[in-house]
Amino acid sequence: MNQADELARRVAEAMFAREGVGPALGIAIEEAREGFVRVSMTVRADMLSGHGIAHGGIVFTLAAAAFGYAANSRNEATVAQQASIALLTQAREGETLFAEARESTRAGRSGVYHVKVSASDGRAIAEFTALSRTLGRAVIEAH
Repeated sequence: MNQADELARRVAEAMFAREGVGPALGIAIEEAREGFVRVSMTVRADMLSGHGIAHGGIVFTLAAAAFGYAANSRNEATVAQQASIALLTQAREGETLFAEARESTRAGRSGVYHVKVSASDGRAIAEFTALSRTLGRAVIEAH
């Protein structure tokens, strides 16, 4: 693993350790590299909507988590300025979902990221796009 990817992994792990949402939802960081993150989560009964399918807010949260780790991968504190999601198909209780976030563009303090959420059988669940803004400080102390 190169230095940039090692830093990305350390940043993602540090952010995950500080937050409450990821651990509460059972999100796991599968892979973290500079500008890329893959996370997973298994849909539980308490994540279902009144229709018995994964709640759109839960799918959004999974995608937002992946975006956050990818956007901060260079150890520059970064937040979302805007985000949108297209929910494409249903996910059911017991299914494992994967969210892959990729940096598309960075310009100055802004960036664009795309996240694909899919089920373990390869079905496309959602597409998420976010605009990021860096805050001008580090996420962790880099050694």
